[in-house]
Amino acid sequence: MKMFLSDNNSGVHPKILEAIYNCNNGHEPSYGNDKYSEKAMELFQKLFEKDVDVYFVTSGTAANIIGLTGLLQPFEGVVCADTAHINTDECGALERFGGNKILYVPNRNGKIYPEDIEDFLSSIGDEHQVQPKVISISQITELGTVYSVEEIKELADFAHANDMFLHVDGARISNGVVALDSSFKEMITDTGVDLLSFGGTKNGMMMGEAIVSFNKKISKNFKYIRKQGMQLISKMRFISAQFIPYLEEGIWKENAINSNNIARFIKEELEKFSQVEIINESLGNILFVKIPRSWNEPLQRKYPLYVTNERENIIRIVTSFDTTEEDIRNFIDYIGGII
Repeated sequence: MKMFLSDNNSGVHPKILEAIYNCNNGHEPSYGNDKYSEKAMELFQKLFEKDVDVYFVTSGTAANIIGLTGLLQPFEGVVCADTAHINTDECGALERFGGNKILYVPNRNGKIYPEDIEDFLSSIGDEHQVQPKVISISQITELGTVYSVEEIKELADFAHANDMFLHVDGARISNGVVALDSSFKEMITDTGVDLLSFGGTKNGMMMGEAIVSFNKKISKNFKYIRKQGMQLISKMRFISAQFIPYLEEGIWKENAINSNNIARFIKEELEKFSQVEIINESLGNILFVKIPRSWNEPLQRKYPLYVTNERENIIRIVTSFDTTEEDIRNFIDYIGGII
């Protein structure tokens, strides 16, 4: 049975497992000096069509916190949406590890815009105030919405005009690229993003993310921060080898296409029930759905629910790279049996 709680619940793409198995042969230099890590870095440079710095870590939180810490002095802060993962779901990791303040603003359908950040500009130069230095956005957002290429460029331009950086939490960046029929170069390189947390775990990898820096000046100390952050993995090849088929064979795209399409399919099926209301306009693989409260208990028996709004009884549904139309039909049939 497939669940719809999170794309973290899914397994691992067979070719990714094969890559992990294959890199287990023989010995390789440790700490990322192996041939697999070198190959993966080359593929990232090809993907973004830029000479980027790449640092492999185990998790999205590690990617976000180590990357952001590398951009910030202790008296500087990050501006983000109130729904941002760094603000809500990383247990104060940035505050503890980097000592930096998160300056969050109310989201607008999961997003933030330059005008939402302008109030913080008055703090620049004031020694009594935390200095805003980084704008951080999520692509796709925690509410399942997608920043357009133009919106990302506008934020990057705004950041640079005010001596700030733009960071993208790309835990689901592949879903975003596919949703807009874009490319990583168009969405990230060409828009002027400074730092990207490139996610793989939610899209078919076993574990592992990459910190991708588009400005080598800002990432010159990342190798030390990664070590201090306990993310310099001795057998790094078991992380980096996954990215080789993921990028080289287009697994990232194949997986994201499936999860996005399946989310659209389940949306269409759920809309056939008059009792259901789709809350968000999602182009990716996350749906927020308002259902009758009477459905909760019978649904929980077979399909665990993530209720994000108790008052309105809104649940989150997330599809994965391995979710099939049959899985959705079984889910819909089960709902039909409830009502």
